[in-house]
Amino acid sequence: MTRKMLSLVLISIGAVFLLRELIRGRFGDSVVAFLTGVFHLDYSDALYIYEATFRNNLDSIIAAAIIIALIIVFRYSIRWVTEYFDEISAGCDSLLDEKTELITLSPEMSFLELKLNESKTILEKRERDAREAEQRKNDLVVYLAHDIRTPLTSVIGYLELLKEAPDLPLEQRAKYLSITLDKAYRLEQLINEFFEITRFNLQTIPLNRENIRLSYMLMQMAEEFYPILTPGGKSVHLDVPEDLILPGDPDKLARVFNNILKNAAAYSYPDTVIEIRARQEKSIIRITFTNQGPQIPPEQLETIFEKFYRLDSARSSATGGAGLGLAIAKEIVTAHQGTISARSGEDGTVFTIDLPAVSK
Repeated sequence: MTRKMLSLVLISIGAVFLLRELIRGRFGDSVVAFLTGVFHLDYSDALYIYEATFRNNLDSIIAAAIIIALIIVFRYSIRWVTEYFDEISAGCDSLLDEKTELITLSPEMSFLELKLNESKTILEKRERDAREAEQRKNDLVVYLAHDIRTPLTSVIGYLELLKEAPDLPLEQRAKYLSITLDKAYRLEQLINEFFEITRFNLQTIPLNRENIRLSYMLMQMAEEFYPILTPGGKSVHLDVPEDLILPGDPDKLARVFNNILKNAAAYSYPDTVIEIRARQEKSIIRITFTNQGPQIPPEQLETIFEKFYRLDSARSSATGGAGLGLAIAKEIVTAHQGTISARSGEDGTVFTIDLPAVSK
């Protein structure tokens, strides 16, 4: 637009100066010749008419020419501006048009074209992410409903059996009551897990920071997992300095380590060792959980910490909860200004947690 307007202004100025020279030069001779030839006037009379009409009013004629030139420039400028606004409007409409791959504008607005295409790319990515998140959430509801229905069906079945057979032997009745209670606890665990990730997602996690003796916490946790690991021949090996102090909320960080260790126990091969290692590296305390088990595909590694993501859609109630443990772990680690990541290969899977060595 600037180049076109500049060109038109220069042409108008040039035309005005040309008009000035024409009136002063050969243009005057032509007018005099025209008057003497057509109207048969004397040369002196024709020259007088030329000077009275043109030469003596030269400034007024030039002023009129300038005004006309400005009107022309203004008119074409308005038209160009209108065209550019139409282009911008069409480009903005294309932002939400999924069929339009790229937005194309005039060369003069290449900077705006670049910005619009960048915005379009960002909007399309956000829309895809929103659709995928919505689909994962819907899938989770289906999985959760299935997981809840399984223990609930058992609870109802055993209670109906106890109701219909009041004369059952005490030993068998106690067995059925024990199974019913276990299933009820399982049901409570699933519901609590679901509400916990929802609560973490809706509000800031409050932290009660303390100095945690990390080796003692992880050793105590490994002992709690002993009854779960022993039947499969699995075990935990700790490599944590006894004097390593981790600042943070002990209850919430224990939940993080518990969720990762639970995941490692569920997806490690029988007769293998789960390695837990912690070291301070400058201002970061790095904790790793390494287990030998099936490799996690690379595309799933990028999403296993997302809310409403479930690594194994076919996983049963025997291998874990509703699939929310890693999402909860990420929420807690993020609240501590830390990071959590995972890598997986044929030799196993490693979960890495980096937390500040000094409270922020």
